[in-house]
Amino acid sequence: MTGRDIRLNKLFSGGENAVVVAVDHGEFDGPIPGMVDLRETVRQIDPCVDAILISPGMLAHCGHAFAYKGAPLAIVRVNWSSVYAFHWNYNDAETVQAVDVADAIASGADLVLVSLTLKTGSEARDAANVELFCRLASQAKHLGVPVVGEFFPAHSQSLTKEQMHDQVLRGCRILAELGADLIKTFYTYKFDEVTAGCPVPVLGLGAEKTPKQIQALELAQRIVDGGGRGVVFGRNAIQVPDPAAFQRALCDVVKKGKAPAEAARDHGLTD
Repeated sequence: MTGRDIRLNKLFSGGENAVVVAVDHGEFDGPIPGMVDLRETVRQIDPCVDAILISPGMLAHCGHAFAYKGAPLAIVRVNWSSVYAFHWNYNDAETVQAVDVADAIASGADLVLVSLTLKTGSEARDAANVELFCRLASQAKHLGVPVVGEFFPAHSQSLTKEQMHDQVLRGCRILAELGADLIKTFYTYKFDEVTAGCPVPVLGLGAEKTPKQIQALELAQRIVDGGGRGVVFGRNAIQVPDPAAFQRALCDVVKKGKAPAEAARDHGLTD
């Protein structure tokens, strides 16, 4: 068994689906509600969560979230793309390396996330994004660290559901072909086609904050029912009245197959 295998087995412990809480929004948005003091934010993350997605520079400030027996794994984002800077209306997906994979591991990373955006409108930019993904993925593989490939389309907020599905379907398979060990991406209306066409685990992301917590739990259920091996939720897991209670309900839905309404009731979720 390799280091990659050991780390992946920790994420999907006992064959369960995985729940990841994302707190890396500040890398693109600056401080947002619920994540102004990130050290306090991660203190509210429930131990049932399998991993926390975090930016490279914040790992040192939030080490207490990972420094105990049974703690969540640290997934560190190692590239930076303008496609996430919605507040500046950026969509070209100019992408650069943010940190060396070896440096991320030295800081405490258990896995690394490398994003990829294609169909940017520039063949040269698409090719450069692929080259960067492959270079960082190769670094990680040499060090025995799993690579979470994130497929994130440009103009994601204006795509039709058919356009979103087509890009996610193709993008996830391309990421797997390029060497991703698992994938984070959008849920689509034919998500079973995405997971069926991808030989590595696919995690569905939470995207925009839902008006009600039950809606986020229902999204998680649809992701799992569509063949997803788990979820990566950020705002939906943090910007709620009781983050730990929501995360426990989320774990029940994703890992135990509990109905969203039952999980919400069991953990006293109120909006």
